[in-house]
Amino acid sequence: MAPSSSSRIDEGALTKGQRRKLNALRKSVGNEVGERAFAEWLASRPVAKADENAALIVDTLWPLVQDGTLAIPRGGYLLRRGRGRIIVEPAR
Repeated sequence: MAPSSSSRIDEGALTKGQRRKLNALRKSVGNEVGERAFAEWLASRPVAKADENAALIVDTLWPLVQDGTLAIPRGGYLLRRGRGRIIVEPAR
């Protein structure tokens, strides 16, 4: 009996490690049981909270990137907190 389309897992939304786990479960116990076990495992994992500071930095800098005012190189930058200031240095 093939699983219904509603029980299928959206593999595009999974991380590489999660896809590997799903495929390993499918190979070891079969598609239907493997997907059910993976869905239970995924539901039992705690939901990661979004980093509010990172979101604030993105919301602040993204309009400048879109305007062309700010160009972030491919390697990016590291932000550190110093004595009463912010230290920005190129990532190595």
